[in-house]
Amino acid sequence: MIDNKKYIGLQYQADRIIQALVDGLPGLEWSNQYNLYYIPNNKPTLNLIFERFKGIVWVNGNYFFRDSPLKDTSESVDVNCFRKRTYREGFRPCPEDYLKKLELKKYANSTVKNYVKSFEAFINYYKNEDLVALNENDVRGYLQKLVQEKRSNSYINQAINAIKFYYEVVLGMPNRFYAIERPRKEHKLPKVLSKQDAMAIINNTKNIKHRCILGLLYASGLRRSELLNLKLSDIDSKRMSIKIRQSKNNKDRMTILSKSVLDDLRVYYKAYLPKKYLFEGPEPGKRYSPSSVLKIVYKAGKRAGIKERVSPHMLRHSFATHLLENGTSLRHIQILLGHNSSKTTEIYTHVATNTFMNVKDLLS
Repeated sequence: MIDNKKYIGLQYQADRIIQALVDGLPGLEWSNQYNLYYIPNNKPTLNLIFERFKGIVWVNGNYFFRDSPLKDTSESVDVNCFRKRTYREGFRPCPEDYLKKLELKKYANSTVKNYVKSFEAFINYYKNEDLVALNENDVRGYLQKLVQEKRSNSYINQAINAIKFYYEVVLGMPNRFYAIERPRKEHKLPKVLSKQDAMAIINNTKNIKHRCILGLLYASGLRRSELLNLKLSDIDSKRMSIKIRQSKNNKDRMTILSKSVLDDLRVYYKAYLPKKYLFEGPEPGKRYSPSSVLKIVYKAGKRAGIKERVSPHMLRHSFATHLLENGTSLRHIQILLGHNSSKTTEIYTHVATNTFMNVKDLLS
């Protein structure tokens, strides 16, 4: 956007051939602000670019051809809570077109909350400025403030994504901020329980519903959201498997079902008679609440005498680590966890005890 008009920006590593072709484009101008050449954004000019540079350069046309299908999640998206809020005087709320686009894209509720919160922090930092007029340096200034406040890398990355969503998806602008330096990714080892502690958590739980929840998180390696979205038909007792539908990145996958967990599930079903979801709240047919799962896992950890706070994801980490220690291949673990990349699964080699048990003690 230059003077509130859309243009096609041209960025490239210059050589004589490319520069000669660029110089011949109609309406070519130079922007000192963005440090690039730009031309009018219209269909004839766009077609000319592809014709002229065909076979010479690779053209990134992602911002002109975005007809990919929308995300679809099993979780209903509700942005009305943000529309109904009351604001303090002087607060700049998230624009309605931002909320509408999040709703249209069917992002998960957790993503909606994070994006709105991060974007509102940004627009209230520049509450007296025209958002369309803000440039890359303005965004860098805001990110520098976050760094000075010692915000985490994940918080800063989330802020960048929320800002980019507004300019690139809501307003349909080019990728104005792609050159912003993202913080280095932190590499932390997953927190893992011992097998004895994992079993103690389950065995010290008398409530059959809670016991089933803990058993599935650990023995099947489920994410909390996957557990809550399970339906009765997803449990296959004949094949001893569980079908996970539309999980992270909208993927279906299969994971294993433990015999002891299946035995507990049969007792649980007769006692609770769930209607639609495997685990339901007080209202029949409605999902169990995520906060209730957190409390169940936390209290079970305390009963088992574990000093560290236990979370649902810690049980999932323990599932993967203990499989690796038992000799299961990384590829099989990757499939069971639903990881896109094997590199994500390889993190468990750093915490599995069989990785270093065979290393000779230098002091012995």
